[in-house]
Amino acid sequence: MTPEFWCNKNVLITGHTGFKGSWLSLWLQNLGANVSGYALAPPTDPGLFEVAKVGDGMHSVQADMRDLASLEKVVGERQPEIIVHMAAQSLVRYSYDNPVETYATNVMGTVNLFEAARRCDSVRVVLNITSDKCYENREWMWGYRESEPMGGHDPYSSSKGCAELVTAAYRRSYFSAPDCPTVIASARAGNVIGGGDWAKDRLIPDIIRAFMQADPVIIRNPDSIRPWQHVLEPLSGYVTLVEHLWNDGEPFASGWNFGPSDQDARPVLWIVKAMIESWGDGAHYRLDSRPQVHEANYLKLDSSKARGLLGWAPQLNLAEALQWVTQWYRAYQHGDDMRAVTLAQIEAYQRLATAA
Repeated sequence: MTPEFWCNKNVLITGHTGFKGSWLSLWLQNLGANVSGYALAPPTDPGLFEVAKVGDGMHSVQADMRDLASLEKVVGERQPEIIVHMAAQSLVRYSYDNPVETYATNVMGTVNLFEAARRCDSVRVVLNITSDKCYENREWMWGYRESEPMGGHDPYSSSKGCAELVTAAYRRSYFSAPDCPTVIASARAGNVIGGGDWAKDRLIPDIIRAFMQADPVIIRNPDSIRPWQHVLEPLSGYVTLVEHLWNDGEPFASGWNFGPSDQDARPVLWIVKAMIESWGDGAHYRLDSRPQVHEANYLKLDSSKARGLLGWAPQLNLAEALQWVTQWYRAYQHGDDMRAVTLAQIEAYQRLATAA
């Protein structure tokens, strides 16, 4: 990434009130970008957007991705040069209970975003953030490459596969003409972890809630393996990709994986035990014996393309990432200034990336 690239760039982030969106909003504010956001109200209370005062450094609009007229109005008013689309219904278990909302937000919300973008002359780059779960999961032991077919067992995963197909269709239909000033790409990341996540039915938030209440951590799928990574890892990939899309255009307008090293694809129980050791204070866990809805048992990403063509690579191993997570929540527990704490971690990560 090139920090000076972002100074005075007009950036619109959809989903800026969410976990990843809040981290990205703070990072780009810190780099001097003019950041605007379009999203529903923060999805949890507490949430990173509020505790880190993310809205203090940006123009924030609370509205729904399913409302095309509202989205077009905001895009027209803010005249973004770069759009990072992160707004989504992002929970697998929630999608089982709310499939219509999930598809409407994740599929038609993406359609609306591209419609608004193609009608705004200022837009140079659109990056659609989907998920590692967009792939047709065959429970392979090796990582999925960008050329693998889209799919998904549950409504959430399927909706993300659909969003990838929408992206490809819009790229071919509207954003590939020689005179088109806009390039679009998509990015898929692994299971991100980091401070400020309080989502329901997500491993790290569930662990932290149990720790803070001195309850046992309830483990649903102890043997499920995921590509765990600190939230700043894929975000650094996203910003690097946007820079290449801006400077080099069409050769980078495709799908991209941003996953951790192979050794950081670990089972759920490994994560729980590592967090218990890091937290201390008598933290413990127990297994949930109740029947569970289907979730993938094994899922890894092949990030060779990003490593080779973008020069991107993870900076934190999983043990270090978990330490950063624990430090963030300990600071929150102690009543520290969480905007300052979050920015300090961003700046520490940026120094690592710059030195690499």
